[in-house]
Amino acid sequence: MSPADDRVQLVRDATFARLDAGGGISGTRGTAPDGLFLRDARHLSRWRLTVDGAEPSALVPATADTDNTATCVLTPQGTRDNPPAYTVFREQTVTAGTLTEHLRLVSNRPSPVTARVDLTVDADFADLFELRADDRHYAKPGAHIEIRRTAEGLDFDYRREDWHSRTTVTARPTPTAIKDISGGAQIMSWELELAAHAEAELHLTVRAHPHGMPDAAPTSPRTRRTAAAATDDLTRACERGLHDLDLLTIAVTGVDGEEVQIPAAGIPWFLTLFGRDSLLTSYFLLPYRPETAAATLSALAATQGRSHHPDSGEQPGRIVHETRHGELAHFRQVPYGRYYGAVDATPLFLVLLHAHYETTGEPALALRLEQHARRAVEWMLTDGGLDRHGYLVYEPDPDGLVNQNWKDSAGAICFTDGTQAEGPIAVSEAQGYAYDALQRTAQLAAAVWQDEDYAHRLRHIAADLRTRFLNDFWMPATDFPALALDGHGRQVDALASDAGHLLWSGILDAEHARRVGQRLLQPDFFSGWAIRTLAADQKPYHPLSYHRGSAWPHDNALITLGLARHGLTDEAHTVAQGLIEAAAHNNYRLPEVLAGYAKSTTPHPVPYPHSCSPQAWAAATPWALRTAVGLGAGG
Repeated sequence: MSPADDRVQLVRDATFARLDAGGGISGTRGTAPDGLFLRDARHLSRWRLTVDGAEPSALVPATADTDNTATCVLTPQGTRDNPPAYTVFREQTVTAGTLTEHLRLVSNRPSPVTARVDLTVDADFADLFELRADDRHYAKPGAHIEIRRTAEGLDFDYRREDWHSRTTVTARPTPTAIKDISGGAQIMSWELELAAHAEAELHLTVRAHPHGMPDAAPTSPRTRRTAAAATDDLTRACERGLHDLDLLTIAVTGVDGEEVQIPAAGIPWFLTLFGRDSLLTSYFLLPYRPETAAATLSALAATQGRSHHPDSGEQPGRIVHETRHGELAHFRQVPYGRYYGAVDATPLFLVLLHAHYETTGEPALALRLEQHARRAVEWMLTDGGLDRHGYLVYEPDPDGLVNQNWKDSAGAICFTDGTQAEGPIAVSEAQGYAYDALQRTAQLAAAVWQDEDYAHRLRHIAADLRTRFLNDFWMPATDFPALALDGHGRQVDALASDAGHLLWSGILDAEHARRVGQRLLQPDFFSGWAIRTLAADQKPYHPLSYHRGSAWPHDNALITLGLARHGLTDEAHTVAQGLIEAAAHNNYRLPEVLAGYAKSTTPHPVPYPHSCSPQAWAAATPWALRTAVGLGAGG
């Protein structure tokens, strides 16, 4: 198709349809008219969908999955904090003289609702020569279109002398109402009752009955199947990831004033140094590009907290969350010039420091950053909360981030009723990071810093944390760890993907890790593309929520590394394969985040509408998958 003609064309048995990005038809003319066509005539000239009075936008534009079938995903308007109320999955198929449509309306709301669906329909029976003529008018004396409402829908009947053509529209369920609008078009309406997170379906059939042609029986669609080997797809995803990471590389100042090249978090919002994002990106790349980890550690050591500044969250030893250089940050109108509101960047700094030594066998960086590492441990014990609360905790920041773990949107750390936890909040995965950081730093202390007393102290703190964690976080009723503990010590009981990070960090014993890993592969968690941030059968679940139902590649990368660590090989391969297939559908680039819709309901992964692209830890995810499952890759 030419750039000016972005419509999707479906063809089968001398019948073709041309649809816009949302699967609609508007009755255009000229060199690229839209509609349903058979025997040189347009049998459908309007086909416009609205939900609750507004036309939804194409989250996934109409794509021809085969020669005669297209799918798209539509949503009404929404924002990151107020995601769309509905999602519409639309599948349209052309066979001999017929357009069939399957609409599936999914409610993203946690309470019952009635959705109004309207479909504007018209058939103008225009001849193809009429449609393509720029300046010529063809007279049609005596031509007349009669529209009849039937028990199942509509019948458009066109006559001109001995010429007779028809278009019929049937619907299941039948419309609640049908009304005329100007120009003869009809609006078919449905009032659909939806329970919480429920769905409703509409099946529509448009049949063209052209003059002089008997009705033909529809033929079975002939589908195309293409499949690349998983190793080939992973190779391409790894190559694309490195390309994207090169695009995201920025120069910043290292710990000794040197210039270092580090991965910024993502475009368009986060082209800057991010503690958590840059650390995990570097960890994923570590076996293949250890110099990235060294640069990131140096840059974060250079910005490590030195004193207490409540406005920015700075505390001695704390690793920065993000840095900003814009006007608003300069004038302190936003707190993000250097913002330290992250509970997890500090232990992840320690994890990466040891992992770099473990991977390279070179002690120089660990020696260079020894004092920074000791200050990071001290932060975990003091301001971080380990001594006072027994866990790493954060207080919601009313002027910054309400949540200060990787799920940092408001409301992300929630109970099963959707209520946001109140602080001080101890999120589960941060305790795993702390345990791993203590264990790894103990190894550095013993092997590199030659301080066995310090190593012994850290091992003892780590062991106590591991025992305490299982006692306090494990929920016997669901046989799963809590998402967090709130400020009252209550288990925040939403079932969340954070539990998978506990396998990676090693804070769970083998038996509990196995149960968590297998639970995460159940259909309410695993969409077929990736593991969702929240299991789908819970009240706060929303497949287009930033952290309450979406699926994040980097989250899944950590989970996959954890599955592999505990010998859950089949589960690791399953998650990796889903992500690799998702990348293959997107020119081998993984987005920051995917919608939580199941692979069984849509042939393409549905993107999250506000996703960064490219995004660093998503770009590095294929390399983590390569490490976890051992598939070959180039690069």
